[in-house]
Amino acid sequence: MPLTIPERMAERIRREAEKQGLAPEEYILEAVTRDLDPDERAREYIESASALLEQAKEELQKGDLRQASEKVWGACALAIEAHAAARKRLVPKSHADLWLYKDEVANELGEWIRGAFLMADSMHKNFFEGLATAKDVTVALGEVEKLVKAIREVLK
Repeated sequence: MPLTIPERMAERIRREAEKQGLAPEEYILEAVTRDLDPDERAREYIESASALLEQAKEELQKGDLRQASEKVWGACALAIEAHAAARKRLVPKSHADLWLYKDEVANELGEWIRGAFLMADSMHKNFFEGLATAKDVTVALGEVEKLVKAIREVLK
C-alpha cells in the first residue's frame, strides 16, 4: 500500500537522510525499526532490501536510472545493516560505518562482497550525478542481488 506524505515532510526526509549518507527509505526504516530487537530488525532490513531490489528492477525497466541506482544502493546498505544487527547486535549509523562493517561481511562471505559494495556505492553516486548507463545499473543490481541472497542465507 503506497504511503502519501506532504511534500514538505518528504523533502525533510530527503535532507536528513542525505546528511546521514542514507537513502530516504533507509532513513525511514531506521526510524520505524529503532525499538525492535536486533533479530527482528535484521529480518525487516533483509526483507526491505529484497523489496528495494524489486523496485530497482521496475525503475530500470521504466528507464529511470537514477531511482534504480538509489534503490540498488539502499538494498546493499540494508543487507549490510541486517548482517550487523544479527551478528553484532548493532546498526551502522552512517555511510562511513557501512564502509567499515562491509569488511566484516567480506571476511565471512568472501572478497566478492567488497566488489558488490563498491558497485552499489557507485550507484549511490549515480543517483546524484546521473553518469551510469543502463548496463552499469543492471550489472550492479545483479551483484547486489547476490549479496542480499548471501546475507539472507547466513541469517537463517
